[in-house]
Amino acid sequence: MAASGRAGGPDVIWALPERTGRGPRPAYTRDDIAEAAVRIADEAGMDAVSMRRVAAAVGCGTMSLYNYVPRKEDLVDLMVDRVSGEYELPEKPSGDWQADILALARQGRTLMHRHPWLPAAVLPTAALGPNGLRYMEFCLAALEGSGLDDGLKIELIGMVNGAVISYVSSELATARQRKDSAHTAEQRQAAQTAYLARILAGGDYPHLSRTFTAAPAAGDPDETFDRLLGRVLAGYAAAC
Repeated sequence: MAASGRAGGPDVIWALPERTGRGPRPAYTRDDIAEAAVRIADEAGMDAVSMRRVAAAVGCGTMSLYNYVPRKEDLVDLMVDRVSGEYELPEKPSGDWQADILALARQGRTLMHRHPWLPAAVLPTAALGPNGLRYMEFCLAALEGSGLDDGLKIELIGMVNGAVISYVSSELATARQRKDSAHTAEQRQAAQTAYLARILAGGDYPHLSRTFTAAPAAGDPDETFDRLLGRVLAGYAAAC
């Protein structure tokens, strides 16, 4: 269902009135709708989020919900922005831009574990709501003294966010596999190690053999995350 005013093309949800249509003042708001949708996604996954189910959660009819959220993609935008409000942004940057951006990346990782549906929802979502704008404003303020030009600043923010999404997506997939598997992670790792040892002993993969032999054991995931993000930031610092 399209909202009035969209005939000339799509509009971001925050550019539209809080509510279209007539009738008495409702007992809920757009933020209530986003909160209900986030709660459903947290409990049952993104596939469980439907206009009908969200409408029931806030106590209205499905058709009435369209007066507030004209499209399902608008609902996703509202959800992502509501969760973005969970970032604890400092009053001002510290003066160390790499430390500030890394701290935000850590928060982003935490948010995505708190809301496992978020990595997939963020990727196709381009609309920046109020909380997203505050996040971007702080990032750009933190990068003010970095020496990067404006284009590289935006690129860096996108690269960091993409790295966080990729890292957390892998963590979540691994956690799901462990939950669904009949074997422990240690058992699967032992089987994989034994298989590789047999294959690599044949000498057909000398580069793989040398690399796997020298590679250190998997470390603490928090330390690995910091190291990977630190390398991304160091690469951009070298471009200054």
